[in-house]
Amino acid sequence: MKKIIASLILNVFVIMLAIASSGGVEVKFKGWERNSQYNGYYNPKKYTKIKGFFEGFETVVPLPGMDPGLAMLVRLKKSGRTVLVHLGPESFTKILKLAFKRGDVVKVKGVWAEINGQEVFMAAKVRNGEYFEFKLRRTKDGVPYWTLSKEEMIKEKLEE
Repeated sequence: MKKIIASLILNVFVIMLAIASSGGVEVKFKGWERNSQYNGYYNPKKYTKIKGFFEGFETVVPLPGMDPGLAMLVRLKKSGRTVLVHLGPESFTKILKLAFKRGDVVKVKGVWAEINGQEVFMAAKVRNGEYFEFKLRRTKDGVPYWTLSKEEMIKEKLEE
């Protein structure tokens, strides 16, 4: 039941964000656009997952000229190595700051990429425990949710 409620709340939030971003509310995604250099690093054919412990959030600017983004630090369960996980533009992902606390067990699906000489994990989905999952990209093609039109977002949600 908790999982259903959390999923419903998240779906409502994502739909509201899509409506707001297409209705005159200024949302900053400079450099994060669908066909941007940054999104060119995401290769859906290399889709994989990592599991570990949430260590904290960082503001990142992956490439010069981009608007700030949000990343999380995840200490991998198997190796103990801490990796930087890119989530997306800060204005789209800042709600995630409410969903994680240090030490939480997290599962992240996405792809490894080297950006500006740094190995990072570009997230498609982030899961915290059994009841919270936040989708950032479509699994089939890696298109970021923050770039979808209102119509595309509604269609995506209805197909789930």
